[in-house]
Amino acid sequence: MGKKVHFSELGLVNTREMFSRAVDGGYAIPAYNFNNLEQIQAIVTACAETSSPVILQVSKGARDYANSTMLRYLALGAVEMAREKGANIPITLHLDHGDSLELCQSCVDSGFSSVMIDGSHLPYEENVKLTRQVVEYAHQYDVSVEGELGVLAGIEDEVQAEKSTYTRPDEVVDFVTKTGVDSLAISIGTSHGAYKFKVKPGEAPPSLRFDILSEVEKRLPRFPIVLHGASSVVQSYVELINKYGGKMEGAIGIPEDQLRQAAASAVCKINIDSDGRLAVTAKVREYLANNPGEFDPRKYLGAARKELVALIKHKNETVLGSAGKA
Repeated sequence: MGKKVHFSELGLVNTREMFSRAVDGGYAIPAYNFNNLEQIQAIVTACAETSSPVILQVSKGARDYANSTMLRYLALGAVEMAREKGANIPITLHLDHGDSLELCQSCVDSGFSSVMIDGSHLPYEENVKLTRQVVEYAHQYDVSVEGELGVLAGIEDEVQAEKSTYTRPDEVVDFVTKTGVDSLAISIGTSHGAYKFKVKPGEAPPSLRFDILSEVEKRLPRFPIVLHGASSVVQSYVELINKYGGKMEGAIGIPEDQLRQAAASAVCKINIDSDGRLAVTAKVREYLANNPGEFDPRKYLGAARKELVALIKHKNETVLGSAGKA
């Protein structure tokens, strides 16, 4: 694995202070997934220009794709890039959906400042045990830990489940007390991937279970709550993808007004992955269709990066409320 690196050496921060400020301020920290250079450039540019704190999220699959050592230096570069833009924004490097103690330990050792251990598919007591083991290791290095109760349906990267299981409010206090987690991902109707709901044409997607969120908030006052699977699946991108040879019929996500409502509550971290993928794919398809002789990756990836900056600015400013909160 190589030498251990503490996240502070990379200029990163854990999530504790940013979550505390978000809960008090009634907004949510954006957690954007990335896999490559153009995505992290877009995320940092948009968050620097909107003065927003940000969580850079890496899944197990993305870490394998990008290489763990390369990721460390991408994170370091992200911090330096933001500073060069005159933005001293808090940046967290976070493992999304860690599936084992060993993976979480490896990420802590390689400079991650936050990790998620997802034991939500396990029996309750096994989830508690695994999550507690990760907390005990990560807290030695001041790395924050996110746990999960309830299962989200859908497929995204290596995470998949056929059905949602809503979080049981009766379990949250016991889980947080026994594990010592710093934040808790809950299931209230969001879903992984770009096909979150099956609805008829013109029919609105079902509402999130704000009654469950409200009950969790009562049981865990001021405790940081996380929403996974919270992409809106921007329809203009879906239409562009389909126009230029794609096949994404029926892709639909979480309405932005529901995300605004969630961000104003105890939800202080909202995960967005699919929307970023859609923006990049739509612009790459459009550019190559309109420029069939082009083979310079800087041209079509540059167009995708520009669009991703615009998307993230929109999310920070009008959906999550994180703009100006750095």
